Amino acid sequence: MITPTLQELEGYKGQLIGHSPWETISQAMIQAFADATGDHQWIHVDVERARTESPWRSPIAHGYLTVSLIPKLNSQVLQVSGLKATINYGMNKLRFPSPVKAGSRVRAKVELMDLEPAGERRYLASFRTTIEIEGEDRPACVAENLAMYVAE
Repeated sequence: MITPTLQELEGYKGQLIGHSPWETISQAMIQAFADATGDHQWIHVDVERARTESPWRSPIAHGYLTVSLIPKLNSQVLQVSGLKATINYGMNKLRFPSPVKAGSRVRAKVELMDLEPAGERRYLASFRTTIEIEGEDRPACVAENLAMYVAE
């Protein structure tokens, strides 16, 4: 993990910052997400049916479960120092090229696309976060996510 100041972060524009550790997406995690969101589609929560009827022969994680891991995974790659706050500012683009099967391991590949002043003591960072699936060629998720940094 790196812990640059905002000024040091500027030097990472257009570069790969790093990768998070691998995180296992368990069936229990998928079930908890289904319970929290009310999305109980059988492709996520019915293990036996997914094994026999799903094209992946396994339950798969919700796409939004994968997205919800971005703050956790990205914070294992980068923590900007000297800030009053970091605010999730949203996303510009979001794609799900490949499903995440229950039991798979994922990690975040984090690239800084841009860092621009956005008002008094505020800076808007744009990251390309690619959620990679261990052993797979295609990623689970590619997101252009935004963070608003508030300097001290």
